[in-house]
Amino acid sequence: MRAVPSRFAATKPSRQKTARPLSQAEQQQLTLRAGLLSRAMAAIFIQTLPFFMIIALGFGAGRSGFFTAAATAWLTKFVFYFALSAMLLRFSANLSLREVFDLPFVLAYLCGSAVIYVLATAIAYLRGIPAEEAAVEAQCAVIGNVGFLGIPMLAMLMGEAAIAPVMMVLAVDLIVFGALIVIVITGTRDGRMRPAVLGTVGLGLLKNPMIVSIVVGLTWSGLALPIPGPVNEFLIILGGAATPGALFAIGASLAGKSAERPYVAGWLSFCKLVLHPAAVAIAALLIFDVAPYAAAVMIAAASLPVAGNVYMLAQHYGVAPQRVSTSILISTIMAAVTVSLVIGWVQPLY
Repeated sequence: MRAVPSRFAATKPSRQKTARPLSQAEQQQLTLRAGLLSRAMAAIFIQTLPFFMIIALGFGAGRSGFFTAAATAWLTKFVFYFALSAMLLRFSANLSLREVFDLPFVLAYLCGSAVIYVLATAIAYLRGIPAEEAAVEAQCAVIGNVGFLGIPMLAMLMGEAAIAPVMMVLAVDLIVFGALIVIVITGTRDGRMRPAVLGTVGLGLLKNPMIVSIVVGLTWSGLALPIPGPVNEFLIILGGAATPGALFAIGASLAGKSAERPYVAGWLSFCKLVLHPAAVAIAALLIFDVAPYAAAVMIAAASLPVAGNVYMLAQHYGVAPQRVSTSILISTIMAAVTVSLVIGWVQPLY
C-alpha cells in the first residue's frame, strides 16, 4: 500500500523574519546602561541599608530580651508623642498650606489606594472570611509605615522637600482609611451605623499627635510668625531623636510578632510592596496631573511596609491581630530590597 503523504510534511515552512543582530556599538551602549542602572540601584540600596540596620538592631535587642516589651512600648510612646511630633511640627511650620495640599495629588493617591483596598477586600470575600477580617486585610494592603519609617527615611533620601507630600499621604491614611476601618468594624458588629461612631473617629483624630502637630505647624505658618530661636533648636534636637528611635522601636516591636497564615501575609505584603505603589504610580503619572517630584515621593511612600498602627487596631478590636503581625514582619523584611528598587525606579522622575 502506498503511503499517503502527510499534509504537514507537504506544507512549506513559513519564512520568519529574523531580528537584526545588534551592532557592537549598540551592545556596548546597552551594557553601559545596564551597568549604570545596577550601580544606581546599588547606591540607593546602600543609602537605605542603615535604616534597616537600625531596625535589625532593635529586632535583635527585643529578640534577646535585652529590650523588653515594656521598654518597646515606652520608646514607641516617646517617639510617637514627642520626637516625631516635634519633627512634624518644625517641618510643617516652615510650609504653607498651599505647599502641602494639592488636590490632584490627593485624588491620585486616594484612587490608587482605593483600587488595592477593593482588590484585597474582594479576595478576602472570595476566601469566605467575615467583613471585619476583610477590612483589616485591606488595611494591611494600603497602609504603610509612613509615620515611623517614611517621614525620616524619605526626608533624608529624597530631600526635605519630600516632607510636604509625605504629610499629605499620612493625612489621607489617617483621616480616610483610618476612619474607614473603624466604621466598617463597628458597623458590622452593631448591624447599623451609629452617629456615635463618627464622634469616636473624630475624637481619635483630634488625639493623634501627628495630626495635631501638622495642624499646629501649618497654623503657625499661616500666621506668618517666625519660630523663636530657642524653640527652633528645641524642635531640632527633639525631632532628631525621631529617626533612630522610630526605627529601633519598629525592630523591637517585630521581635514579639508571631507568624499566622504566612501565605495570606505574603499576599498582603505583595499588595503593599508591589501592587500599591504600582497602582499609585498609574494614577499619579497617567491619570492625574501630579508634579513629577511629588509623584515620585508618593510612589515611594506607597512602597513602605505595613504600618504598626494596623496591628494596634486589629488588637484593639480583636480581629486577626496575628495575621497582621505576620504581614508587618514579612513586609518589613522584604522592604529592605523592594523600597530601594522603587526609589531607584522613581529617581529619574526628578
